Amino acid sequence: MNLQIRHEETNGVHYLTLAGEVDAYTAPKLKEMLVPLTEVKNTQIVIDLANIDYMDSTGLGIFVGALKSTKKNDGTLKLRGMTERVKRLFEITGLTEVMDIDNEVKGEAR
Repeated sequence: MNLQIRHEETNGVHYLTLAGEVDAYTAPKLKEMLVPLTEVKNTQIVIDLANIDYMDSTGLGIFVGALKSTKKNDGTLKLRGMTERVKRLFEITGLTEVMDIDNEVKGEAR
C-alpha cells in the first residue's frame, strides 16, 4: 500500500492528514514532509492518523525524531485519530507517555 499525505496550514498551525501505511517503504516520504516543519521555531503540528491502516517501527522512529526536533525548536507536535491497532503500538513502546496524543480513538470493525 502507499501513503498519502495532505498538508494544510491554518493560522500558523500545520495539519497533516495521513492515509495508508507507514513502513520502511513509505517512511521516507513522511520524513521528507515532516522534518522541515519540525525545524521551524515555535511551529505547531497536528497529525491525523485516523486513516493509517498499518505502522511499523520505522514509522514510530519518524515520529520520535519529529518530536525531538519539534521540542528542540520550542514547537508542539500532536497526534490524533489513531485506530486501536496503531494506538496499541504507541502504548507498547511507551510513546503514549511522551507524546501528545488525542485520546479519541477511531474504532475498528471486528
